[in-house]
Amino acid sequence: MSNTTGTLFNLMRFAVNDGPGIRTTVFLKGCPLRCSWCHNPEGQSPKPQLMFAPERCICCGECVRACPHQALHWVGEGPVRAAERCQLCGACCAVCVSEARRQIGYQTTVADLVKEIVRDRIVFEESGGGVTFSGGEPLLQPGFLSAMLAACRLEGIRSAVDTCGYARPETFSRVCGLADLLLFDLKLMDEERHRQCTGSGNTMILENLRCALAMGKAVIVRIPVIPGVNDDPENIGATMNFLEAAGVRNVVLLPYHETGKEKYRRLESAGPMKFTPPPEEQMAGLGGQFAARGFLVRIGG
Repeated sequence: MSNTTGTLFNLMRFAVNDGPGIRTTVFLKGCPLRCSWCHNPEGQSPKPQLMFAPERCICCGECVRACPHQALHWVGEGPVRAAERCQLCGACCAVCVSEARRQIGYQTTVADLVKEIVRDRIVFEESGGGVTFSGGEPLLQPGFLSAMLAACRLEGIRSAVDTCGYARPETFSRVCGLADLLLFDLKLMDEERHRQCTGSGNTMILENLRCALAMGKAVIVRIPVIPGVNDDPENIGATMNFLEAAGVRNVVLLPYHETGKEKYRRLESAGPMKFTPPPEEQMAGLGGQFAARGFLVRIGG
């Protein structure tokens, strides 16, 4: 399986919010959901994409000259991309000395990625950390993810999968059975509201969470708190009832943040719906509600 390939869009070392200890987080490209508050829009499409940061552009013209498809041309004092002509070949990114243009998404093999991960072994050993596979949705690449989880086991490196839970049950149980920890996102309890906000229902998600718990997997449920979407008493109460009945103990409440807005601009795509980060007192109040029900709750991270 060492030659099995996967598509990534980032690899972040020394991560402290993606599981216990200090971790290396591997971001796999592609996601089946389209959450209206997504802060990693570059992880949604499984295909390569281009990001352009105009404030970094020095208007040297190298990208225009390098493009073999004439997809870049001058408008006013700077280059503009014609998306319908762009073949995402990356030629413009290769010559951009200011890194104003970047290609998002690259392929790697299991063998090469394992080499990258084991470089951090001493950090994992001293901090109790490991590697976390995130996204996007890592289960959208089940063959590659399975091979990586198996390789990490052989190397003695603890692994976590950060998942939205939207995958066929047979795929979910087969792949996640290889992980030491699941960071399971739970967004909304009502099926129709979930569909409206993410593009898909949640029946399969809830079934997979129950399956993980029945398998005896270590699970931390992470709940993004999006004002006006899922912070109402009805959804909070339904969420606690479900988690309590399922036997979940560990919960992390993640306040919405606005870091994704700049990414949408650089992707030259429509931005997300406008949301406001929840105030600290609201997060503290929600944390108190979960704690009062017996959950081990943490806010942020």
